[in-house]
Amino acid sequence: MKNWILAAMLFSPAAMLFAQDKPDEKIKHIPFTVSGTVGEQSSPTKFYLRMRIGGQFVIDSAVANDGKFSFKGKVPEPQQAQLFSVIPVSKEAPGGRKEVALLFIGKGTTRVHVPAPDQKASADGTAVQDAFNQLNDLTRAVDKDMEAAEKEYRKAWESKNDARKQKAETRIEQIDASKTAIMQKYLKDNPSSPIGMFVLNQVVGYELDVDVAEPLFKSLSKTVRRYPSAKEFAYRIDLAKKIAIGQPAIEFTQNDTTGAPVTLASFRGKYVLVDFWASWCGPCRAENPNVVKAFQQYKDKGFTILGVSFDEKQDRWKQAIRTDNLTWTHVSDLKGWKNEVGKLYGIRAIPQNLLIDPQGKIIARNLRAEELGKKLEELLPKE
Repeated sequence: MKNWILAAMLFSPAAMLFAQDKPDEKIKHIPFTVSGTVGEQSSPTKFYLRMRIGGQFVIDSAVANDGKFSFKGKVPEPQQAQLFSVIPVSKEAPGGRKEVALLFIGKGTTRVHVPAPDQKASADGTAVQDAFNQLNDLTRAVDKDMEAAEKEYRKAWESKNDARKQKAETRIEQIDASKTAIMQKYLKDNPSSPIGMFVLNQVVGYELDVDVAEPLFKSLSKTVRRYPSAKEFAYRIDLAKKIAIGQPAIEFTQNDTTGAPVTLASFRGKYVLVDFWASWCGPCRAENPNVVKAFQQYKDKGFTILGVSFDEKQDRWKQAIRTDNLTWTHVSDLKGWKNEVGKLYGIRAIPQNLLIDPQGKIIARNLRAEELGKKLEELLPKE
């Protein structure tokens, strides 16, 4: 697991990691019911059910007046959902919203039992939820190990203890590899699982490796591969092939900070790092000193940078450029996650980058920290 992913995992809100698109209204939707009971409550408890459909968050609410609550709706395919309770503010506790369950809803009625509004719930009742429960049972031990390793990494990060951080990173990579192996085996053993696409996306992550992803995808049943998310995944595979190392970079034009159009083709003849970032992205800002260092060392040797920002506010974008001393060309359409260049390259998380050679060919991806400097020294050795 790369360092920038660790940083994003610890310091970036999950909701920021994906671009949002409108749901496809032509898809035949599946009716679902979530039927819940609350064991103990001093007063009626409000619950929220939140899920992501077609790139947009959908939230519904219900109140357990008599210890029971329910949700009804339709989804385009089996869908992961978060169930939250609202805890009243008291002298003993601050109250607020608390996640009590991660569900997988689909055809039928998902039964949820909440022991108390501030306690974790259990769920069953549908084939989809049973499959999710089975997967959770398989990964429970590694999830517990990962939670401990992430806490250790956070402490190391905050204390700026590089040796401790490196040890934690190694441990996280080991645990992540173990969990990936478990989920890959689950897919091979359960090709018709209704949560197959969810598991596949967990295995693949944001940096899709075609050699890993395509065989796993093709091993899934035809029913699973008809899900809307499967069509999106097939598109990701095709795009990954187009922007793989060795392929020509996809040309684009976008405006710089003055509103003037800049083309990728205008950088032909130099090694150019296309750097996807944003002023609000903590991991991006943390990485910027490394990028500045590389730029200063190699800018006179045939290397430059083209920053592509996922900002929406022009003043914040420009201020971050000045603050971080990013003295290279920057472009943005100020559409946030809907940035047209980001969509063109299938960028689903930042920071990310592409290194393009003088002929316009992609020669490396996601070079971070010392990796960027090492690659540039290999290509442009110091005299």
